[in-house]
Order: sequence, then structure tokens, then C-alpha cells
Amino acid sequence: MPQITQAALSILLASIPALMWGYIFYKKDPVYKPKAIATFIIGMLAVLPMLAYKWSWQYFPQINFFNYTETMQADVLGFSPLLFLPVGTILAFMLVGVIEEYLKHRVVVQTDRGFFRNIDDAIEFSILAALGFAFIENVLYFYYIWEFQGTDTVLISFVFRSLFSTFAHVLFSGIYGYFYGIAYFADPIYAEKVREKRHPLVNLLHRTHFKKNRVFATEKLTEGLLIAVLLHAIFNIFLEMNVTSFMLPFLVIGYTFLNYLFHKKENLKMYGFLVGEDSPAHVHHIIWEKIGRIQD
Repeated sequence: MPQITQAALSILLASIPALMWGYIFYKKDPVYKPKAIATFIIGMLAVLPMLAYKWSWQYFPQINFFNYTETMQADVLGFSPLLFLPVGTILAFMLVGVIEEYLKHRVVVQTDRGFFRNIDDAIEFSILAALGFAFIENVLYFYYIWEFQGTDTVLISFVFRSLFSTFAHVLFSGIYGYFYGIAYFADPIYAEKVREKRHPLVNLLHRTHFKKNRVFATEKLTEGLLIAVLLHAIFNIFLEMNVTSFMLPFLVIGYTFLNYLFHKKENLKMYGFLVGEDSPAHVHHIIWEKIGRIQD
């Protein structure tokens, strides 16, 4: 089969899970459509730094972190008498998780800041960035499998990556997006927590620490990144150990949890844009709200 045909078919196959998961989650919380499309496209471009980093290994092998993790392959963690994994592999998965989750997160920070109405929007845009990232990853993966392992293997990989690998990106980024949304609206959220849950004396003391809400935002961002990276690493570790029995529970539990986040009452609270009434984001918000009323 000609390479251009393989490339075109790889793009077609990769577009199916992107459209499928994109439709499912976009319908849960429709956002400004041009911005949603832009986020997906820029999420695709977020793969480029990762590819450039890997390409640079041939010229600068000293920056290849796998060279360092391979030195720890003799140190093994046993999960059971039959299941064990080198420490170096675990650290490699953790590092990959950090890089990929951070790249996807930067897409949302750079492109969608000022377009959030509530925490659900932060989750939604994070998922769209993840789908763009997963789309390019799947294109490259399908093309490579097609080139070196044949059509039958591509079809098996298509089913697996459509249901599980693509959704894994959605889940990890969606969770990170939830914590990013809390950090983004840290000022009103932290003020509400102070008013509702703290003793008046503590509130009085809190006023002397005017940067406390920024600390709260940093804590939430860090918490979200750690959870996303940990889940990313666990997912890859289970794949490495060929523990496929967890895949269906992973899909069901992961989807249920993301659905729960989309329907949390506090996530639906409309905080509005925190960028000023004369900003382009605010104007787009007004237009989007009017479109929504017309559609209703």
C-alpha cells in the first residue's frame, strides 16, 4: 500500500475516536465553538515539542532521560510474585506523564484564558486539548503499526486506542482541568470557603494574609498535576505489565467520574469572565450567551 494512502487512512482512523469522545463531552458543556476548534488544533501542535525532544536525542544523547532511567532497571518493585517492574520504567512513565500533561495544560492556559464561565469550561477546554494531542499521537501510532506490523495489527490497535488510550488522555486532562478551573477562579472560590467554613476569628486573621488565595490556586494546580501524572503513570504501567483486565473498569469508572465532575453543582456555578467587561473575551461571552438563548 502506498505510504500516502497509509497516512490518509491513519488520519481517518485517528479522527474517529477524536470525533466520538469530542461529541460526547462537548454535548455535556457546549463552549464557544470557534475557540473549541482552535483548542483542538493547538492541542495537535502540542505534540511537536515532544517529537522535537525525541528527535534531538540523536544529536544530544545526554538529554535523553531514558538513558538515566535505564541505569535503574536492576532495581525492581514487586507488585505480586508474578508482577514486577523496574524502578527505571516507573520513573520513565512518570516523566512522560509530567511532560504530556503539562503540554496539554499549557494549550488551555495560553489559548482559553478569559473564556471560562465556570469550572466545567476549564474541564471542557482541557478535554479538547487532550483530544487534539491524542489525535496526532494516534495518527503516528497507526501509521507506524501499518508500516511495520500490518493491517490486522492496525485494526486491533484502532479498537484499543479508540476506547482506552484516547479516553485515558481525556480523563487525565479532564481531572487536571477541574483543578485548573478551581485555581482559575481561586479568588471567588477561596472567599466562599473562608466565609462558609471558617471561624470568624480565623477569617479576621485571614485578612492579614492577602496572598492566601494565590497559595490556594498554586496548591490546586499542583494537586491536579500530581493526580493526572500519577494516573497517567499507573495506566502505562498496567499496559507494560499487560494487565488488560483493568481496562473495562478503567473505562467505566473513569467516564462515571468525569460525568460526575461535569454535574457537580459548584462546577456549574457561573463565575463569569475575570478579564474585564471591555475585553474580547467578554464580548464573545455575550455573543455566545445570546446564541444559546436563540437555540433554546
